[in-house]
Amino acid sequence: MALKPNILLINCDDMGYGDLGCYGSPVNRSPHVDALAQNGVLFTDFYAPSPVCSPSRGALMTGCYPNRIGFSSFEGKAVLMPGQGIGISHGEYTLPQALKSAGYATMLVGKWHCGDQPEFLPTRYGYDRYYGLPYSNDMGRQRRTWAPVEQVDRDFPPLPLLEGEEVIQQQPDQRGLIERYVEQCVRFIREIARAGKPFYLNLAPLQVHLPLYAPERFVAESQNGDFGACVAAVDWALAALEAELKQLGLHDNTLIVFTSDNGSRADHGASNGPLRGAKCSTWEGGQRVPCIMSWPAAMPKGKVCGALSSHIDFLPTFAHLAGAALPTDRIIDGADLTEVLLRGGGEGRAEFRYYRFETLEAVRRGRYKLHLFKEDGPRRELYDLAADPGETTNLYAEKPGIVAELMRAVNDARQDLGCAGAGVTGQGNRQPGRVPHPKKLTGNFDPDHPYIIALYDKEEDF
Repeated sequence: MALKPNILLINCDDMGYGDLGCYGSPVNRSPHVDALAQNGVLFTDFYAPSPVCSPSRGALMTGCYPNRIGFSSFEGKAVLMPGQGIGISHGEYTLPQALKSAGYATMLVGKWHCGDQPEFLPTRYGYDRYYGLPYSNDMGRQRRTWAPVEQVDRDFPPLPLLEGEEVIQQQPDQRGLIERYVEQCVRFIREIARAGKPFYLNLAPLQVHLPLYAPERFVAESQNGDFGACVAAVDWALAALEAELKQLGLHDNTLIVFTSDNGSRADHGASNGPLRGAKCSTWEGGQRVPCIMSWPAAMPKGKVCGALSSHIDFLPTFAHLAGAALPTDRIIDGADLTEVLLRGGGEGRAEFRYYRFETLEAVRRGRYKLHLFKEDGPRRELYDLAADPGETTNLYAEKPGIVAELMRAVNDARQDLGCAGAGVTGQGNRQPGRVPHPKKLTGNFDPDHPYIIALYDKEEDF
């Protein structure tokens, strides 16, 4: 095994299980992602820690289920909104902090969405540099029809683009951000290569979150409208960064990970393939996401891996690869997948917990998944995900032994992290960070300000 690989993590926004060619999309063009899978390992049973973005991204950062770190919901909101005084607690240990302790240079380019107050920005959690949007690309001034203009402008001030902790532009042209992001990544890679250090680079593009914006070239070439153009734009970004790594002689010892923060909405051209449900749900379509890993110096090529795995496993796995020690004074929920990566197969995690807000809605162990709650109330449904990934055939009455085994896992999870639906308070939950008197990063709309795009013209949003 090569020592201390560079790590490039591309974490897309709302890209579903059926949105890439290598996962079966007949309409979206993703030749470079598909080639990454041919030269690496494609995971079939990989999960986002939450079906929405702020909890999912906070969990990836800390290696913990969102409920563990107080990121299950945010003052009644499913995700963090502009100007909320909540973020990741500074008592948590983060992925970039672990890699930085092992001598890595670290950078995040793109979406953050784990707190927009100065105390909660990426540079406070182990990232040496940050360039991007602090939250979702639909949280700026955008044409909306569901509320009065005054309310929209109050809740969604001009969209901030940050460098470090400073707003460097308001209402940027979203069509060009993918190019600007890649430029920032290339500058970082070149500088760190000259210094002879390993790097951890997290590219978190705005695509394919609504509103759908991509460079005109990809719009013109798309067979699936603006959505297909957004997939193609991210595919291009991967190609550009791989070309840079090869030119610098870094490609063989770089672990490239391509994934998504949650499942797709399954509208506007998006797809979760054969999976049931969509973003915001704990059906498979909400949380089972694409994940492809390639590390030419150490990983097998062309493997399909069914190991149960998740974003929360990145922290212990990447720390192991980098030679970084993890703290022993707290629970970290992630599993070390090093052997799975090196073999392209194996067991992976023992189980996975599906939380929606504070309610444990389902648990998976092995091939079986037990559902307990949904938005409309209690459920008693058991599915064999190996034979039935679309969750169509309920086996609850037929397999009482499996149900009993999974209920033991359910009770353990409830005691640990709680379950609002069952009226149980968890013993292992920690609190998020909070600041008093939070402020939005940008002020009210100013008609005299030279915005390049004063009002985004698409009405699609969350």
